[in-house]
This record gives sequence, structure tokens and C-alpha cells, in this order.
Amino acid sequence: MLLICGDESAAAHADEGCGGWSEEMLRRGVLQGGAGLRPPADATTVRVRDDKVVLSDGPFAETKEQIGGFCLIECADLDEAIEVAAKHPAAAYGTIEIRPIWPA
Repeated sequence: MLLICGDESAAAHADEGCGGWSEEMLRRGVLQGGAGLRPPADATTVRVRDDKVVLSDGPFAETKEQIGGFCLIECADLDEAIEVAAKHPAAAYGTIEIRPIWPA
């Protein structure tokens, strides 16, 4: 999974799309899915403490970077995942975290 992260200024790039990246990765059979996320102000945070559900509006922690979207990719190895992440346009203005998912 590629977690697309950036500070609040990254939202300005959202309308630019991925500049052909998605099409290339679909053609290669690497991109399995993904989506952009609404801003952190629209989030609801869920925690359970002492068997009670505690809800908060917005993100749990104040951070400079937030997750703005994700791409589910299937790669042969970490080297290919790094190559795919480095080609994503958001890598030029934000951060892309590569995170393996647990097998189903």
C-alpha cells in the first residue's frame, strides 16, 4: 500500500490528478485500487477506552503531515514498490510511505 502524505499545501495538487501515473501503473498491472481522502477536518476518530467508545471530530493527533490518499499496488518486491512510489507525482511535493499489508 502506498500512503500518500503531505501537509495542508498538498491539497492544492489534488485537482492535478496523477499526470499519467495511474494509467501507466494500470497498464503494467501494478495498480489494484486507491482513492483520495477527504481532509482531516472531516475525519471521525474512534478509540475504545475502558470498554467505552470515544469519538472525536478530526484527526486524533496534531501533525504537520496527513494521509491524503492511498494506492493499493501489487509488486514483485520492495525494489519494484520503491520504483512505483518514486514515479508517483505526490513524491515531488509530499511523502509516500510504502507499507506491506497483512495477507488475507
